[in-house]
Amino acid sequence: MEALSILFGAGFTVAVAIALGGLLLGQTCREWPARFVCGAALLSTSVFLLAAAHLAYTGVFVVFGAVVLGAGWGRRKFRLPILPKLPLHHRILIFFFILYFILYFFSAMAPESSPDGVTYHLGFVARYFREHGFHRITWNFYASLSEGMEMLFLFAFAFGRHSAASMVHFAFLVALAWQMFLYGKREGFPVAGACGALLVFASPVVGIDATSAYNDVAVASIAFTLFYLLHEELSPRILIAIGLIAGFGYAVKYTAWPGVLYAVGVILWRTRRVRAVASVGLAAALVIAPWTARNWIWFQNPVAPFYNKYFPNPYVTVAFEESYRKDLRMYDLTSRTQIPLAVTTSGSLGGLLGPIFLLAPVALLALRRRPGRQLLLAAAVFGCSYFSNISPRFLIAPLPFISLAMALALSSVLPLLLAVVVVHGVISWPAYIPKYSSPYGWHLTKVPYREALRLKNVDEYLSSHVFDYGVEQMLECSTAPGSTVFTYRPIPEAYTSRRILVNYESAANQIDGQIVQQAYNPEQMPTWRLRFAFARQPLQAIRVTQTNTSGDLWNINELRIFDGARELARNPAWRLTARPYPWTIQDAFDNSLVTFWRCGETAQPGQFVEVDFHRQEIADAVLIEAAPNQSGIRLKLDGRQLDGRWITLSAAPVISEAAPVLGLRRAAITELRRRGVDYILSFGDEGETRDLRAHPDLWGIRLVAQFKETKLFQLP
Repeated sequence: MEALSILFGAGFTVAVAIALGGLLLGQTCREWPARFVCGAALLSTSVFLLAAAHLAYTGVFVVFGAVVLGAGWGRRKFRLPILPKLPLHHRILIFFFILYFILYFFSAMAPESSPDGVTYHLGFVARYFREHGFHRITWNFYASLSEGMEMLFLFAFAFGRHSAASMVHFAFLVALAWQMFLYGKREGFPVAGACGALLVFASPVVGIDATSAYNDVAVASIAFTLFYLLHEELSPRILIAIGLIAGFGYAVKYTAWPGVLYAVGVILWRTRRVRAVASVGLAAALVIAPWTARNWIWFQNPVAPFYNKYFPNPYVTVAFEESYRKDLRMYDLTSRTQIPLAVTTSGSLGGLLGPIFLLAPVALLALRRRPGRQLLLAAAVFGCSYFSNISPRFLIAPLPFISLAMALALSSVLPLLLAVVVVHGVISWPAYIPKYSSPYGWHLTKVPYREALRLKNVDEYLSSHVFDYGVEQMLECSTAPGSTVFTYRPIPEAYTSRRILVNYESAANQIDGQIVQQAYNPEQMPTWRLRFAFARQPLQAIRVTQTNTSGDLWNINELRIFDGARELARNPAWRLTARPYPWTIQDAFDNSLVTFWRCGETAQPGQFVEVDFHRQEIADAVLIEAAPNQSGIRLKLDGRQLDGRWITLSAAPVISEAAPVLGLRRAAITELRRRGVDYILSFGDEGETRDLRAHPDLWGIRLVAQFKETKLFQLP
């Protein structure tokens, strides 16, 4: 029954999308791949509206889908696809397509085990389905990404759960390969079209991505459908479809944003009509606007979680974004000259395209022909953002265009083209990949038909394919519904209903993690004392300004103001401000060394913390208590006098080191509990919780469950 529910969930979703596409396109485009992708944009947006209205129920999806299918069938817009015929002497190509189709079909149907799929892609989908719609998730920056593909997953998940979502993604690969062949046939090179399609279809990273609850292959399918329709006769229906698909690319993955400009540019070039461009732009905006509006309302950033410098918010800091972007630009490579081998052969960046794509420069020979120039232009458009993330997955979007251009360039020597494709088909099969790739490269390993048909225990399969699988079941059994668990490491959230706070996934989570670290780590413990002394005088405000440039993050645990030996009592009338990141500045004035204010950007001149007394205060000293792991900061103290003038009170503080603070462990746990954390998850090989595991009595926490080396501690 589970296998049937998976097939129904995926099949129903795909059928509804095709029907919606047929209703829009009518007779202007009868190919099912274009109808599917266009309909997917409409279905995704419809599910967004249902989720926003908290109507994400299975029954609602059934009714919606039945109405769409009825309308599509009644108008004869929906029809099953017919297998295109290849010349008999190319049956070898059909053989490889069938072989890989079987591999991918069962892999997509097997229990979902992909790293991102089981953490956030389906983690959010499962939560939306449980809660019947959206809610504001501020503790995981991935939740602010556009989730156009997740809306399709949600529709399928309602019937077939996790694997149905993966099957929907696989449908985009089938549509892509089919459409690539149709394009080659339309342009007069069907054999090259079929060969180019197989180059993509058999690529190892494409295969495992398409059979997982990811979105990269969907983006490639969307990009190619957009390309395909842009070179059709531009009827009003086609123009609307082009806009919807261009907007859908952005809604599925931010990196597809150039598709909107590409569509507008081509339409303007072909028609020279503002009205046609307006139709495309408006249709694209209808798909994009829901996501940007959601992010603006919930996260104060329409393009969250990026560009936080221009859209400041308390959820993602600029420092984290810069560090995150830097990691994605290079990973563990030391030079960009290592990229070609890493993405094609070794798999060291997470997946591989296949060694045959080392021949990609051959595609430049296709520039001699008009279709070749169009293909390479599209490849440049959809590959222009690649160096922002050099994982092979981010080359999947331009890959169809490159593959077709390669096939077109080699088509003049047909035996050579067929040899290249056959070699690619052979060496990309899972059994051969370990012979030349890293053993840790992300790729499929076998045809998991027993797991797909649920003839093998699901937990056994997931235990062998999902890192830390079993931890989420421990949480389900050992914590109360609605509990919040803090962890330094992501876990398979798609298989648990608990709220998981991962250390790096939000600014608030990072503060939680630092609260734990500073309780025992001498480098992060607030033992630094920075004292500014100045002539006793009346002041209306004081401002501590950072004057240096460094990679440190400025932190203040407590800022105290003195008049002689007397500390000025914090007054509710005081106005506390900070630049940047003003949202937690009150934590530097709450008389607790456990809490702190942290500047959201690395040290730059002009950053400040200011206290406006809103009245006259007499003072002669300011003391800052902080952690010593910020040696790159340089501070000065200014004061505003009664006449409103700012003067420098002290050019630099006197720095001293205090004794380690006692009792911070229990104080940290008390603070975490106040912040809503119920449990801490501790993995056996992580340094961040080593002290916590060794001395739970000092922390005042209780071990409530253990799975292998992973321990779950409950906060009092």
